[in-house]
Amino acid sequence: MSSLDLLLATTAVGGLATFNIHSGFNEALLRGYRLGFLSDQEYHHIQQCENLEDVKLNLQETDYGNFLQNETKISPSTVREKCLDKLVSEFEYLRANADQPLAQFLDFITYDYMIDNVMLILKATLSNPNVTVSSLIEQAHPLGRFKASTLKSIVAFENSPNGYSELYQSVLIDTPIGKYFHEVIKESLSESSANGNSGVTNFLKEMPTTKLENLLRKLYLEDFYYFCKGLGGETGDVMCQLLMTRADSMAISITLNSFGTPLNDPTRRHSDRKQLYPSIGLLYPEGIENLSLVGDEIELGGVLRGYPSYFSVFEKHQYGDKSIDDSFYEREAMLNELAFEGQFNYAAFYAFVRLKEQEIRNLVWICECIVQRQKDRVEDHFVRIFSRDAPFRKGNTSS
Repeated sequence: MSSLDLLLATTAVGGLATFNIHSGFNEALLRGYRLGFLSDQEYHHIQQCENLEDVKLNLQETDYGNFLQNETKISPSTVREKCLDKLVSEFEYLRANADQPLAQFLDFITYDYMIDNVMLILKATLSNPNVTVSSLIEQAHPLGRFKASTLKSIVAFENSPNGYSELYQSVLIDTPIGKYFHEVIKESLSESSANGNSGVTNFLKEMPTTKLENLLRKLYLEDFYYFCKGLGGETGDVMCQLLMTRADSMAISITLNSFGTPLNDPTRRHSDRKQLYPSIGLLYPEGIENLSLVGDEIELGGVLRGYPSYFSVFEKHQYGDKSIDDSFYEREAMLNELAFEGQFNYAAFYAFVRLKEQEIRNLVWICECIVQRQKDRVEDHFVRIFSRDAPFRKGNTSS
């Protein structure tokens, strides 16, 4: 082994000495993409538009360019679709030029959207036996696309008990997120049932889809966290912080949304509800244990009071300033922006995708307000990105 090979093998990802050898080109691309985020002035011009044709003209002057030029009829959903296409194009170019372990890191980002897509299919087919899977695939998130062979199997999926078994045995298990499904099923059923068709069929039909989605997301976040921790260096430090914050927001949202449902029954809080909480995060383990015992918003606020950054988010929800989701989006945007402050690490790649998703949500919301003639509501769900007017830059958000 040469001295260079030895250095590469023993240096954590993100080291100053070796990062550019494998990932310097991709980081340069990413810094270029960073300049394409909409500015405060561009958002201001878009918000003054009277119709979506005006939005189209204003976006032509931004990094989005003529991405809507072939669209004769524009709607908020059209804007979302075309914005996502642009994001996917940029992401796939980054992925095509990535060496390991950056390539695996970027793949982990897509697993999040694969879970969304599989859950979209399961929710729709379980609630409507007559729905066609091919029509659902058209609604799927493009960053969570499966391989062509997998897509063919999904399209051929029969909406029946045997079909559910086949979907799990021959399709889900062979996807990157199949290990999460297997883990959930293994924990919910006996080993013999998990390997049998009838057990899987009953599992997919009887487990509430919301619970299944939360369990899959929990396993995904934990898996991604330990992968990043293993990479070490600044990548490990920054990414673990981002994923722990996301895990905490998930635990708080699950608790808040459980109030008024069977999950808030005293006999189920510590068993069923706690099972959904990720075993990572600033709240873990003491805060998670306390969350599993709360029964209303007053008790939830009492637990979060010991975590100032989360308590400030919860207060906005309590006072009606913002929904809990919007408050967490705002906080996540802050942390993702800060991820760009460092160099020689992978965290900015993750932050780029999450911030672009937020930018797309912003655009779609503005378009909805324009269509509904309610432009005075734009600020209700608008999250500033790389803005001088962002709350944390004005000292309005706890770090």
